[in-house]
Formats: sequence, C-alpha cells, structure tokens
Amino acid sequence: MRLGLIGYPVEHSLSPVFQQAALDALGIPARYELWPTPLEQLADRMTQLRSHDVVGANVTVPHKEAVARAVDRLAPRAQRAGAVNTVLNRAGELIGDNTDIPGFLFPLLRRSVPLTNSRIVLLGAGGAARAVIVALAEHGCRSLLIANRTLQRAEALVAEFGIGCAVPLGPALVESLASTDLLVNATSIGWDGVTSPLPLEWLDLLPSHALVYDLTYRETPLLAAAHARGLATLDGLEMLVAQGAESFRLWFGVDPPFEIMLRAAQEARAQRFGTNG
Repeated sequence: MRLGLIGYPVEHSLSPVFQQAALDALGIPARYELWPTPLEQLADRMTQLRSHDVVGANVTVPHKEAVARAVDRLAPRAQRAGAVNTVLNRAGELIGDNTDIPGFLFPLLRRSVPLTNSRIVLLGAGGAARAVIVALAEHGCRSLLIANRTLQRAEALVAEFGIGCAVPLGPALVESLASTDLLVNATSIGWDGVTSPLPLEWLDLLPSHALVYDLTYRETPLLAAAHARGLATLDGLEMLVAQGAESFRLWFGVDPPFEIMLRAAQEARAQRFGTNG
C-alpha cells in the first residue's frame, strides 16, 4: 500500500517522517512517499491516485483548491472550506476532505484559547486561510479581520463565508493590531527564514497578552520577533501533526499514535532546522 504528499515543492516536508512512524508503530504495511507535482502534472497525479495500491494522499501548496475541484466527492468540511488537504481512495472513487480545520484548532483548544470572544487577525487568503476561517466560524468567532496583499481575495472570502471583514496590508490593519488577541499567519511567507508577512515593527502595537500563531512549522522571523517582544508564540508543528493524525484516521479507521508522530516530527525538525527551527 502507498500514500503520499502532493504539492510543489514538497522536498521540505516532514509528513513522511511522522506518518511512516505511525504506520510502523501500528504494523501497517504501507509506505508514505513524497509526490512532487507541478500544476501541469496534477491531472495525471489524480488519475494515479485511483490505483488499487494507493490508499490516499495529503495535499499541500499550491494544490488544495484545485484538488477540491478534481475529486469525485467532497466531505462536508472540505465542501465548506472549498479546499482539500486529504484524499481517500475508495475503490477508485476519490473523496476529498479537509483535516486542516481540526488541525488548526488542536493546539489552540489544547491551550484553552477562548476563540469565541477573541479578536483575531488572519494574514492570507489561500487554501490554508480558508480552513482557518471555517474553523473559527464553527467555534463562534465574533471578530475576524482578514488581511491580504491582494484585497480582492480577502473580500471574496468575507463574501463567501459571511464572517469578518477584509483589509489590505496597510494602515487599516495597523489600527486594528492594538486590540488583537490572536494573530494568525496563514501565508507561506517566512518559510525561507528571512521574509515576514508584515513589517516586524508592527508587532510593537500588539497587546502584551496577544498570541502570534504562524502555521509554518519552523521558527520564522515573525515568531522570533514576537518572542523577542515577550509575546506568546505558536508555530505550526502541532497543527501539522494533528491534521496528519486526522488524515491517518480517515485512511485506516484507527486512532494513530499521536505522541509517536509528534516526537518523530520534533526530532526531524530539530535535525533539519536546528533545535529552535
């Protein structure tokens, strides 16, 4: 049996490490592979997923929205998000699901973050941001500001989901930071360890109790700057493993060994980026 990660690029991914650790711990005879897939090869890749020896796949940047249009059927939460990060092969029928939604929530609920009454700023308007919006809406979030370099994309999300308001990365966002409880970066900006989705000096405007949550699973300039200012920070590693654990549950119908997966991911990240990466 085979599973894999579809995206482009995917060489940086930790998913094979912790998914294989779970497979091995449970004695499941399957291999989790990397499947780099440029956009022009996505249709062929979707056809290959129907093979009898393929259990399913995870999907990452930049294909989450495209795969949602390519599968045969969408699970309810993937339909709500309009994005797919998990594909199940059921006798040749491809079912798309979205485990980013519970994955995003997992570390926040683990820390008892009060999402309903928090004032939240979300950076980004792509596939990851769509899952975040669905998760927040389901938990009764009352105050959401979606900021994106291309304002029209943020406005489209507000119109589609009926929650929050949209602003460009500029003065309107700056004015809101002083009352922000949770700042979420759902862009890939910062993965390179150099760039930031917003000017770092803007973090000075956040209140001292604010939490900065970057969905990238390494230390980014945004997280480092927030930490240096005494703010609470959260990277995306727990989310990565939590969404992967939910995918595993969907593929095999059993609870995966989460702590084994998390430990494998932590060790692999330490080797790749250093202890703080």
